[in-house]
Amino acid sequence: MCGRYVSTRRPEDLVQLFHVTDWRAEETLAPNWNVAPTDEVWAVLERAPRDESEAPAERRLRPLRWGLVPSWAKDTKIGARMINARMETVHEKPAFRRAFTRHRCLLPADGFYEWQSAKDPATGKTRKQPYFVHPEDDQVMALAGLYEYWRDPSVRRDDDPAAWLMTCTIITTEASDAAGRLHPRMPLALAEDRYDAWLDPAHQDPDALRALLGRPADGHLEARPVSTAVNNVGNNGPQLLEEITHDK
Repeated sequence: MCGRYVSTRRPEDLVQLFHVTDWRAEETLAPNWNVAPTDEVWAVLERAPRDESEAPAERRLRPLRWGLVPSWAKDTKIGARMINARMETVHEKPAFRRAFTRHRCLLPADGFYEWQSAKDPATGKTRKQPYFVHPEDDQVMALAGLYEYWRDPSVRRDDDPAAWLMTCTIITTEASDAAGRLHPRMPLALAEDRYDAWLDPAHQDPDALRALLGRPADGHLEARPVSTAVNNVGNNGPQLLEEITHDK
């Protein structure tokens, strides 16, 4: 699974990297070295301009809340349990199948955290040792994701911005490279040549979409042990990525 990741790129850089044509400069997110469920994260998606159904889709950069809330959910609490969607079943699960055919996105990441059980040499007790997993070349990972709109029934007017909540989930696959030595699952990063097909809202054939997820992005992953300070979602900053040889 993917329960924590890192996203520190500036929106200006993401706009250029993903060829975004619609970004609102007033929408900003601080760099985050410890992204946790229910945090707001950057997402790249494509939507047609409002009230112009025949117009070409625009590629947008938007902040979404991590943890997908299906449109049919009674409240937002379900989102904390919907941070990941398995590649093998995403097209058929009730919480994800609508978004899979209509609302796909890319979630930019520097890398992600995974944990492995290890014995503390000082106490002899077993603890969870975090590792930072990232591309060897430190390029941005474009994690395959889904997003959804949820209508807040407590807000009367549809045109009130508070009436709508946009949330997202990360698609996971079998782990490989360094991640496979830590955990059987990992987030699925798409290769650049698949961005257009994945984001295209007119592309709604489930089998063709599943084929896009059959091969994770090329490139090798590295994993390094980092401080257990990562375990506390309240901790943040670049120091969390520093390699350690013992607990700090």
